[in-house]
Amino acid sequence: MDIGRLLTAMVTPFDDEGRVDYAQAQRLALALLDSGSDGVVLAGTTGEAPTLNHDEKVRLFSEVKRAVDGRGTVIAGTGTYNTAESVELSRDAERAGVDAVLLTTPYYSRPPQEGIFRHFETIARAVHIPVILYNIPGRTGVNVTAETMLRLARVPNVVGVKEASGDLRQIARIIEDAPDYFHVWSGDDEMTLPILAVGGYGVISVTSHLAGTQFREMIEAQLAGDTETAARLHRRLLPLINTLMTASTSPIPVKYALNQVGFPAGPVRLPLVEPDAETGERIMAEVRRHHVDLAVTV
Repeated sequence: MDIGRLLTAMVTPFDDEGRVDYAQAQRLALALLDSGSDGVVLAGTTGEAPTLNHDEKVRLFSEVKRAVDGRGTVIAGTGTYNTAESVELSRDAERAGVDAVLLTTPYYSRPPQEGIFRHFETIARAVHIPVILYNIPGRTGVNVTAETMLRLARVPNVVGVKEASGDLRQIARIIEDAPDYFHVWSGDDEMTLPILAVGGYGVISVTSHLAGTQFREMIEAQLAGDTETAARLHRRLLPLINTLMTASTSPIPVKYALNQVGFPAGPVRLPLVEPDAETGERIMAEVRRHHVDLAVTV
C-alpha cells in the first residue's frame, strides 16, 4: 500500500483534566491531512506514548481511523522495550483497523543487534499489516546498524524505517542495499532534504503540524528535480524546525505552539511540563515568523 511520503507524528490532545480528548484528536488528524500530510502517526514520542496506557492507545487508534475514513493513512506506534507487550498492542492496533504500525528500537535495556533483530521480527510476524521500524539512538541508547536493518528489510511485511540516527552514510547504505519496496523516511525534520537527496522516500515530521503544506512543497520540488526550490524551502523552515525540536523537550514546543495559534491540544502529561514564560515566548516568536498551514479556530 502507499503509506505516504509526508506523515505527521501527531500530538495526543488532552482535555483540561489530562484525559485523552478523542474528538479533538479526530479533528487534528483531519486538519493535518487538509494541510498536506498523507497520514498520521499516533502514540509515538510526539504523541506522549510513554504516558498513554494500553486502552487509551487502542481507543485512539480506532477513533482516529474511523474519522479519517480512508482520506489518509493511520500508523500506530506500538513498539516498546517489551516484546510480548508490543506484540499484544500491535495485534490490537491491527484489529482497530490501522494501516501500519511503527516500532521503535527497544529502549533502556539496550539489547545487542541480534536481540534487536529478533524483537522486530517477532512483532512483525505477529501481524499482517505493514511495519515501519524507528531508529532513534538519541532516545533509545542503541543504534540499529545498517547490517541489522538490511536483515530486517527482508522480513516480508517490514516496509521501511523512520531513520533518526543522523548518520547519513548509514542511511545511504540502507537505501542503496535494501529491496525497492523498503522505504526510508527521515525521522529528523532537519535531515529531510539530505535524506531525500540520497534517495530517501519522505519524512515522519513534527514541524508539519504547523508547516505541512510547505514540507509537501519541498518534497515535491526535490522529487521533480527542482533542487533550488527545495533547498530554499528547507532553509526557510530550518529555524522553525530547530525551535520546535530544541526549545524544550519535544513535544512540549509543538504542543504549546498549537495551543497558542488556536488549535487546542491541551497540556502535556507528567513527567513533561509546560514551558516557562521565557521559553514560550521564544517558541512563539519563531512561529510568528512563518505562515501556519494548519487551519485554526481563531
